[in-house]
Amino acid sequence: MSELATFGGGCFWCLDAAFRQLRGVEKVVSGYSGGKRPNPTYEQVCSGATGHAEVTQITFDPNIVSYRDLLGVLFTIHDPTTLNRQGGDIGTQYRSVIFYHSQEQLAAAKEVIAELEREKVWDEPIITELAPFSVFYPAEDYHQDYFNKNPNQPYCAAIVAPKVSKVRKAYFDRLVRT
Repeated sequence: MSELATFGGGCFWCLDAAFRQLRGVEKVVSGYSGGKRPNPTYEQVCSGATGHAEVTQITFDPNIVSYRDLLGVLFTIHDPTTLNRQGGDIGTQYRSVIFYHSQEQLAAAKEVIAELEREKVWDEPIITELAPFSVFYPAEDYHQDYFNKNPNQPYCAAIVAPKVSKVRKAYFDRLVRT
């Protein structure tokens, strides 16, 4: 039985590319969640006025890849200590957020965050928002699988590619074999 995970951690192109690599991930959709405006456009979300975060919604088989593994990837590819920004991407749409789909997911997120805090992975405290999932709006078609379709685009080459490489190194044993 498949499950859903919905994460925000900066630009959804980065998240999308990272999660597509994992065995057990059945589907990855970039989109928007956590705001007030129904069916927002990319331009509306980028304005910061909708309250939505850029997110990636992942359909996964928990018998192959665990939710905790997905959380591990999320915390590998973004900085959960910066409020409403990732690198040069600034605004609430780039916030670090986990939209949990169950109490089990909430508990797992709290456990992983507590472990990372204990291990002092970052110098600053983790400020990742934990919020119940309510609604997800898929982003426009051109945002889906953006990195694989546009690997030489400057943002992809400079920002996305290093994150993808980091996941490949840290999660080598869990990658889709092609």
